[in-house]
Amino acid sequence: MKNIIIASTSTLHGGSYLDYLLPELQVHFKNCKTLLFIPFARPGGISHEQYTNTVSQAFEKINIKVKGIHEFEDATTAINNAEGIFTGGGNTFLLVTQLYKNNIMTVLAEAVKNGTPYLGTSAGSNICGLSMQTTNDMPIIYPPSFQTLGLIPFNLNPHYLDPDSQSKHMGETRETRIKEFHAFNTLPVLGLREGSWLDVKGDQIILKGDLSARLFRQNQEPEELEPQTDLSYVQ
Repeated sequence: MKNIIIASTSTLHGGSYLDYLLPELQVHFKNCKTLLFIPFARPGGISHEQYTNTVSQAFEKINIKVKGIHEFEDATTAINNAEGIFTGGGNTFLLVTQLYKNNIMTVLAEAVKNGTPYLGTSAGSNICGLSMQTTNDMPIIYPPSFQTLGLIPFNLNPHYLDPDSQSKHMGETRETRIKEFHAFNTLPVLGLREGSWLDVKGDQIILKGDLSARLFRQNQEPEELEPQTDLSYVQ
């Protein structure tokens, strides 16, 4: 049975890395002494070692040891033997490229679908949808495919921002960009605001956190979904 936390972000304003989620993660990874971390998205171009160290410090607070996937000789074996898996944020184009380069996109999907507890934040959440086409990231590298893990039957837009009526910026809003996506694609897109996450247990998908999420469908008005909404019907 799938057991997944899909979070919009790793860090809230004024807080430390993963702090706001740690109580949830302590329960989510309760049967894990060690965690496999996938640092491929590398925010700001930091090294895999630096990124893994940051994650290790956070999980040390709940007595879980972390090892980066780059430390293993064989990535497939690392995933198949993992007690739990975390894919961090950064650049989704880079993350997806590396997952395909290491031949583990399908391996990772199967492991999570078979019940390995998974956490994704930002880019690591983007890949939980059917494709990465609703990411906010720059296309700094060209992935072999936009198809991702398909752990949920719709796409995500983490870090979703509402239009600022006081802003003088004349560029596209997130809503505009999602409407552009829907000019060519039919997949629903969930705008996930900072501090919100999806709790996936089997086929049930529950919106968690204090904020509503915004659901976009092709040729329909966006819909606000309140916390604790079951999104299992969205497809």
